[in-house]
Amino acid sequence: MRRREFISLLGGAAAPSLLWPLAARAQRPERMRRIGVLLGTTASGPEPVPAFVQRLRQLGWTDGGNVRLEYRAIAGNIDRFRTYAAELVSQAPDVILVQSNPGLAALQEATRSVPIVFVQVADPVASGFVASLARPGRNITGFTNFEPSMGSKWLELLKETSPRVTRGLVLMHPETAANVSMSRAADAAAPAVGIKVTVAGVRDAAEIERAIAAFAAEPNDGGLIAIPHTVTVVNHRRIIDLATRNLLPTVFAFRYSAAAGALMSYGVDADDL
Repeated sequence: MRRREFISLLGGAAAPSLLWPLAARAQRPERMRRIGVLLGTTASGPEPVPAFVQRLRQLGWTDGGNVRLEYRAIAGNIDRFRTYAAELVSQAPDVILVQSNPGLAALQEATRSVPIVFVQVADPVASGFVASLARPGRNITGFTNFEPSMGSKWLELLKETSPRVTRGLVLMHPETAANVSMSRAADAAAPAVGIKVTVAGVRDAAEIERAIAAFAAEPNDGGLIAIPHTVTVVNHRRIIDLATRNLLPTVFAFRYSAAAGALMSYGVDADDL
């Protein structure tokens, strides 16, 4: 399997790990194939839907020709995952592509038979999605993006690029196991880099605003880490605006957040996945 690493400071990205590939040769079918696509953002981005469609076309699969793509995008409302997962499964697709941990969790509940390929799912073994990286088992396979130790790496990079930072706010989703693990890794690394970490569990935009406001009310020299999750991805511009207003250098996981004005990103090449 081809592995690539992309490291980005001040606007780039890094691919620390990939899982197994799922290779198939496209052939013109006797019937139109159906692919369900469940997204944690919107159908138009910032996630790499165009890259997925382009690669399908290169392999001989054209939407509306020999394959039909059925999209469901929650646009940040996590409660929609279960509804949309059930809708896609009811359509009896040949395979479902899903992005994000909560999206995969919803599909895991909805079906044990429809093949599922995931992307941008952190720590899939500890999250209970697959048995192991080498032998995922059941009807689920795909590509991971982050392991728990990335939490400490983001904190180290925050200190390296902003030496004045002595306080760090970590935004995470408290019901997502991988987010909890990454925030714990950041907290464990804090003494070594000289940063006092505050972990804030956030589930929506209002909780994000309250967490940043409370953190910024304390003496300055602070920085911010947005642990990757549907909530922080959909609200990344809001986080960037609040961080900029409060002079908080911010580390995100994906390149588009750095391009939108965050200090830096360190994470996977989403299009490559």
